[in-house]
Amino acid sequence: MLIKRLLLNDRGGAIVLALIAAMMVLIPILNLAVPASSPFHVSTFTVTLLGKFLCYALLALSVDLIWGYCGILSLGQGAFFALGGYAMGMYLMRQIGARGQYGNAELPDFMVFLNWDHLPWYWHGFDSFGFTLLMIVLVPGLLAFVFGWLAFRSRVTGVYFSIITQALTYALMLAFFRNEMGFGGNNGLTDFKDILGQPIASDATRIALFLSSGTALILAYVACRYIVTSRFGRIVISIRDAESRTRFCGYKVESYKLWIFVFSSVLAGIAGALYVPQVGIINPGEFSPLNSIELVVWVATGGRGTLFGAIVGAFSVNYGKTLFTSYSPETWLFALGSLFVIVTLLLPKGLVGLFGRTKKSESAHETLEEEALDNTTPATGDTKILAEQK
Repeated sequence: MLIKRLLLNDRGGAIVLALIAAMMVLIPILNLAVPASSPFHVSTFTVTLLGKFLCYALLALSVDLIWGYCGILSLGQGAFFALGGYAMGMYLMRQIGARGQYGNAELPDFMVFLNWDHLPWYWHGFDSFGFTLLMIVLVPGLLAFVFGWLAFRSRVTGVYFSIITQALTYALMLAFFRNEMGFGGNNGLTDFKDILGQPIASDATRIALFLSSGTALILAYVACRYIVTSRFGRIVISIRDAESRTRFCGYKVESYKLWIFVFSSVLAGIAGALYVPQVGIINPGEFSPLNSIELVVWVATGGRGTLFGAIVGAFSVNYGKTLFTSYSPETWLFALGSLFVIVTLLLPKGLVGLFGRTKKSESAHETLEEEALDNTTPATGDTKILAEQK
């Protein structure tokens, strides 16, 4: 009932969620039940690719929540995504055990290679899946809380907030590149073998990860929709539209901004944790500021401030990236920049805004036709009267 009520006035969101749910039913059947020789068979590679897109959509959703509804343009969302990914990566590395190249059950291969003699304290506990889930939520959320509390308390807003979030993710990238940090340095964490005792490369595991990503995205969408339609969400939107007036009305603006920032960061961390076992690697490149900027392009392309537009943008841009980089990978960044300029100038409401404009045009056209019919009806009546008089 709650979901039905939340989606009552959200036709676009209902359509997108229905498509995702249909995909979650059809893809496993077409992958596991249909033989590989059939033209309807969906390969495991495609399943992994779609699972990755679902993670990207969840990440874009987190950006849209804070940017589209609270007006905070965070260019460091990729950092929280990477932290969630590293937490999952540490768990997967601990599952390798003695099957690494050096056969050391206690230390990951890169630590043996760097002559480490014991496991760092912050690696303890990651052999437990429950502890890992806790860290996936806690680490990005705690960093966002501390960073946001300092920034919002100092009333850092606008472009200044964007710059310092970008500086944050850049600093983390430089730190994780260092071998002394104990996160694999430049190579990161890779060579994963199992997750929850199941081979990570098997078809069944890939399907399970795909379904987990789809479920997380649907739950996150419902949670975000609940937030933005609640009283809390209305205050957040008022902060976006008139921050000073909202503050003068007695609301603690900084507290609202802080909690929406923390929640979006947790969503980004969950997306990163689901992403890593599907792509098989996490390295400091995920902290790159360029990644965070690309997220903004996804949301702007789909439609800022609509939630489902972020999902549409993440899927469309990344699908285009997959196709484009197959033919001309060196020109992809130019294409991405051009796309951002085109969307900004011609489609300020993104692709979903274009759909809305089409519907609006159709509605206006129908209204004009009805008005024309209304105007011609008396004339027809007059014609009949004149004909009778004759």
